[in-house]
Amino acid sequence: MKLPEMFPVQSSNVASVGYNDATQTVFVQFLNGTIYIYKGVTKFEFENLRTAPSVGSYLHRNFKNVYPYERIS
Repeated sequence: MKLPEMFPVQSSNVASVGYNDATQTVFVQFLNGTIYIYKGVTKFEFENLRTAPSVGSYLHRNFKNVYPYERIS
């Protein structure tokens, strides 16, 4: 799977995030190198994640157990 443009974020756990408009998929790369995708996410919600004061906390509160996700690497 080809990654979209990835945006570095300030986080103790997350390295970068990206978004695919066509598929409404968020890509999250963690500092340990693993990449997860979250499906069915609006661009608005992605921007909220990307600009959150705490990306890891926002991801945990608003993405996990809300959107279907899978580890892709």
